[in-house]
Amino acid sequence: MSAKSQHNNILLAILGFIAVVAVVAIIGFFTLGRQPEIIQGEVEVSEYRVSSKVPGRVLEIRVKEGDFVHAGDTLAILDAPEVKAKMTQAQSAQNAASAMSEMAQRGARREQITGAYQVWQQAKAGLEIAEKSYQRVQRLFDEGVMSQQKRDEAYANYKAMEAQCKAAKSQYDMAVNGARQEEKEAAQAQVNRAKGAVQEVNSYMHETVQTAQMDGEVSAIYPKVGELIGTGSPIMSISMMNDLWGTFNVREDQLDGMKVGTEFTAFSPAFNKDIKMKVFYMKDQGSYAVWKATKASGQYDLKTFEVKARPMEAFEGLRPGMSLIIKKK
Repeated sequence: MSAKSQHNNILLAILGFIAVVAVVAIIGFFTLGRQPEIIQGEVEVSEYRVSSKVPGRVLEIRVKEGDFVHAGDTLAILDAPEVKAKMTQAQSAQNAASAMSEMAQRGARREQITGAYQVWQQAKAGLEIAEKSYQRVQRLFDEGVMSQQKRDEAYANYKAMEAQCKAAKSQYDMAVNGARQEEKEAAQAQVNRAKGAVQEVNSYMHETVQTAQMDGEVSAIYPKVGELIGTGSPIMSISMMNDLWGTFNVREDQLDGMKVGTEFTAFSPAFNKDIKMKVFYMKDQGSYAVWKATKASGQYDLKTFEVKARPMEAFEGLRPGMSLIIKKK
């Protein structure tokens, strides 16, 4: 075989190799290059937390996780003996204020003056005891053997007794001096104030029975029966299953004109079905979100947007946390 023939064979082999590479590149471009971009999101749901305005101990929980509850259903019962004691005090104060107001309206008799004096003396004695108790607790608190809560409770009781003593003294003075019109009005104002205090404590009493505010599903229960909870501590979460939506993180070059009101189709792997959805919310996720530089020189960056969309029709079985897939061609 001549050298020229060998040269031609080598050239043909090289050209054949180049042709194969070109064909493979073209096939790869039209197959792999056209794979759809995947945008993954998940189903979310509106929920609210059940909590109490007053601290207490969990006495009973009447629902379980997964139960569907209706507005007004009893969810949990708390034990708050402090609130019950406050109610007794408030009702007693209201009764006392009502009696004093009636006395002012009718005019004081000697027996009433004596009674007012005795109430004042009783209040003074209570104040002295409360003051001594507070001073003892304060010393123990300063020595570090008493909690701040106990100290605050003793101080609150002391101030309450101080106010009660002042009120009793003023009532006694009014009985001695005789009620004028202004004093009658003041006595009635004390009655109204006492009624307001009763109403306030009554509202706290209602907080010991927690009820559902809206229909929904119990998604989580936090404390156990017998545990103490603080003011505002969550007791359970209720998911409103009639308010589901999907949340997607979409890079702005993938938005493709998407805006509020845009309709699109998302795929649900859990059901192997497509769901028609409509965008109702869009917001950029700020500089802290995932971004992508379009060029190595970093001429500009692509931001990520949070897109929320609701199913256009009810979809039975859809649950929070399920995946939703958008395929961008």
